[in-house]
Amino acid sequence: MSEVEFLLWVRGPGLVIAVAVSVLGWLLRLVEIYGTGRKGDVAPPRDPTPGSGWRTVLSRSVPTRGMRKHSPVSLVGGYIFHLGLFITFFLSIPHIEFIRGIFGFGWPGLPSPLVDFVAVITWITLLVVLVSRLTDRVKRFLSDWADYWAWLVTFLPVLTGWMAYHHVLLSYTTMLAIHILAVEVLLISLPFGKLSHLATLWVSRWYNGDSFARKGVAS
Repeated sequence: MSEVEFLLWVRGPGLVIAVAVSVLGWLLRLVEIYGTGRKGDVAPPRDPTPGSGWRTVLSRSVPTRGMRKHSPVSLVGGYIFHLGLFITFFLSIPHIEFIRGIFGFGWPGLPSPLVDFVAVITWITLLVVLVSRLTDRVKRFLSDWADYWAWLVTFLPVLTGWMAYHHVLLSYTTMLAIHILAVEVLLISLPFGKLSHLATLWVSRWYNGDSFARKGVAS
């Protein structure tokens, strides 16, 4: 297979397969979460619950004092690379044009040099976070293969995209194909592992806040 054929495959059948598996995975995940159900709560609520879930969504988004003191790398690094991922994935003009070519719509993007700078900061931050996980005894003990897989499939699209943009190591065509393939692996991985928090984070926070408020417990 030539590099052009490789690129055409990942942009065609490979992308279709990745999207189909990802969509099916998300549907299964949603059925698993919302189809399980829960026992009816027959006890009267101890406290009024309206707004409790939303308050928890907001309060859990603010870092605690203990995390700021004992885990600054995870805290600062987490904010940096999540923001960087959003910018590089959704505000890069080539990405927007790729989406426009598929769905027929897009949105304004940021200048390529700015996105390039953010991409560098993002993959460097991901490396720092990984080193922190490997060198911290508690984090290392709590980590398993799923954590490292989640890190890998998040890191590779950013790195390979930067390498394709700068024509590093391999030809642009080959590196672009590898970049798209890395994104497809990420799409497939999203609903099946720890990266599924992309869709469940806010719902779970709201549910915990609402549930605890009914029991009169602060959340």
